[in-house]
Amino acid sequence: MPHFRSAFLAALSLSFGQGAAAETPAAVAATAAPSLKVELNAADTTEANCKLTFLITNDLSAPLDKAVYETVLFDREGTVNRLTLFDFGQLPVGRPRVRQFVVPQTTCENLGRILFNGAQSCEGAGIAAGTCENALAPATRTEIEVLG
Repeated sequence: MPHFRSAFLAALSLSFGQGAAAETPAAVAATAAPSLKVELNAADTTEANCKLTFLITNDLSAPLDKAVYETVLFDREGTVNRLTLFDFGQLPVGRPRVRQFVVPQTTCENLGRILFNGAQSCEGAGIAAGTCENALAPATRTEIEVLG
């Protein structure tokens, strides 16, 4: 009888282990909220200006005809450098897009943080109010922190 109980417990633990591993990716995919991924991919100083390169992926359920964010740029000490608008334009579903913005009269080395303060406009068929703010998923590959 002890041998049977050991075999049963081993089979039981294997079946739970396999079930959990098989369900995890599907559960994650099913519960993942639609997002608008905005990654600061590069920041390059050219002359006395900072060129910011963003990689944007629209994982919402519909394309965006227009996405404009009120953006706050902070220096390395945390002081507001400027408030501006970044117009990301049209964003199709599931297709990455690259957008570049030149920030005049400041070097990238002087920027410490970028804050997407809110969506100035967010337009597309079936896009509810607040979608561009609620779905925003900021990220960075640079030393500049990006928040939303």
